[in-house]
Amino acid sequence: MADQMGPEGWREANRARWDERVPLHTASAYYDQDAFRRTRDVIRDFETEEVGDVTGRSLLHLQCHFGQDTLSWAHRGAARVVGLDFSEPAVEAARELAVELGYGPDRAAFVTADVYDAAEAVPDPAYDIVYTGIGAVNWLPDLVGWAETAASLVAPGGFLYLAEFHPLGDVLDEETGSRVAHDYFRREAWDEETPGSYTDFGAQTVHNRGVEWQHSLGDVVSAVARAGLRLDFLHEHDMTLFPRFGVLRRGEDGYYRFPQDRPRIPLMYSLRATKPA
Repeated sequence: MADQMGPEGWREANRARWDERVPLHTASAYYDQDAFRRTRDVIRDFETEEVGDVTGRSLLHLQCHFGQDTLSWAHRGAARVVGLDFSEPAVEAARELAVELGYGPDRAAFVTADVYDAAEAVPDPAYDIVYTGIGAVNWLPDLVGWAETAASLVAPGGFLYLAEFHPLGDVLDEETGSRVAHDYFRREAWDEETPGSYTDFGAQTVHNRGVEWQHSLGDVVSAVARAGLRLDFLHEHDMTLFPRFGVLRRGEDGYYRFPQDRPRIPLMYSLRATKPA
């Protein structure tokens, strides 16, 4: 179904793009693998507060890239973590990192599959926590199908947690972030050739086609509710993780925000939705 919702070859193009960027990312200062090996934890403070204690719980990370967040939850006490990504090089890097940190497959497992096929691909029928986000849903054309898949993997009494970049950022001009330049309710895919990566904008890359979709906040919440989950909260945040706009400034907490003389707008959001017991 999802293949019919985007430009021809979108899935293959996106996979090739991400496959090529895995070694760029694992070697980058942005992800700083050496620091991660020391701290074993890259979870943001607001996620810590909103997800809560994971000790003894099972957690599935959808669209996990090469597993830093996934393994951070294991370090925080999750009894079992499973990461899923459609990029085989990313999954291989995650598996290698898990072994390096001393996690066996019973504690930290990684599988290669499309997110829409997650229910058939992951090793367990359900998880206490299904975790995802930070630049994930923009690569998906079908939010309803995504939410139904994620909800099917939440154990009764468990929850889905999503932290993501706010869609308002997609409509603002790239230079100053002060002018509405794009349609908030755009339905067409963004099908563009963009070399490099967010970890190194000047990197020499070959597979540069990327196909993304813009999803309004209402579409996200409605898809989650339609899947049978009960919304616990929706929080909007005035910071982001990288200098999306040229005027953003990095604070002492490591987040990027508009200067203090600018009105604040949401740059990220997070939600949690529970499956009734």
